[in-house]
Amino acid sequence: MKTTTIAILGAGSWGTAVAVHLAHAGHHVMLWGHDPQHVLNMTKEQRNQKYLADVHFPPTLSPMADLNECLHLANYVIIAVPSHAFASLLAKINQPITSLAWLTKGVDPNSHALLSQLVANKWGTSFPIAIISGPSFAHEVAHFLPTALVIAGNEPTYLRDMRALFHQGNMRAYCTDDIIGVQLCGAVKNVLAIACGISDGLNYGSNAKAALITRGLAEMRRLGLQMGARPETFMGLAGMGDLVLSCTDDQSRNRRFGLQIGQGVNLIDAEKYIGQVIEGRYNAAQVCTIAAQHHVDMPICKEVSALLQGKVTAQQAVIHLMSRPPREE
Repeated sequence: MKTTTIAILGAGSWGTAVAVHLAHAGHHVMLWGHDPQHVLNMTKEQRNQKYLADVHFPPTLSPMADLNECLHLANYVIIAVPSHAFASLLAKINQPITSLAWLTKGVDPNSHALLSQLVANKWGTSFPIAIISGPSFAHEVAHFLPTALVIAGNEPTYLRDMRALFHQGNMRAYCTDDIIGVQLCGAVKNVLAIACGISDGLNYGSNAKAALITRGLAEMRRLGLQMGARPETFMGLAGMGDLVLSCTDDQSRNRRFGLQIGQGVNLIDAEKYIGQVIEGRYNAAQVCTIAAQHHVDMPICKEVSALLQGKVTAQQAVIHLMSRPPREE
């Protein structure tokens, strides 16, 4: 693919990692951050000391504080902010753009809508979009370790362009048009990763973790099928791939957050310990709301949500799950 100019909107660990990957491939990448001081520090140090301190920026990566300048210069715009900041950033995009991609995994906290619906509300359902997802820790991507992603989109030409951008070096990119399924997987896996972390924090063993992953996948699939997603998505990179990664590896913030809770740490201190946004903490209630709207039973997500709202303890949540009536798999 020809060298192009890309704006990454969001200078957290994941946005930075993707910016490094794309810049290393030869593209001019503008990494926008909402905090001018953070951007200034990145410019001086040529690295993101706050999130990926051991990764130096390629020469074609430029930290930026001016959002409008990024939008004006970019051929492609990719959002990389947490889900709770997605809508507010979207509202700030006043310049005309021809397409939009995002790395964000989650649901809008105010409307409980998928992020694709927010974009459709602003530009229409035919506006080209792409959702980049799959099992991908920022630190490994930034160090060019082998990674496979899935990109979901609604317009074939734009989808191929985005695949060409990402499919470089040690990164493989696969395409799908299952926008609903890929987004749901990204939100629900955050909640299930918290559940697995809690289980391990309680020292409940590998059997319990395997059960949570397997039955959690069943919950994710039930909701997705009810909303029109494709069944194969849940066995792919966005579903099983990202779920296993997030539930089993301590690079996952959601899993580490759950570990802290399982070990008796309160929610506030657990989040301070992680030091970054815990998407699953917000996604739990959102996923349960969506499930209720579609009359889908999601007992694991429901118990995690109740725990995060202080309605049950970790031990009580386990008792509730284990005492459910037997049923067919």
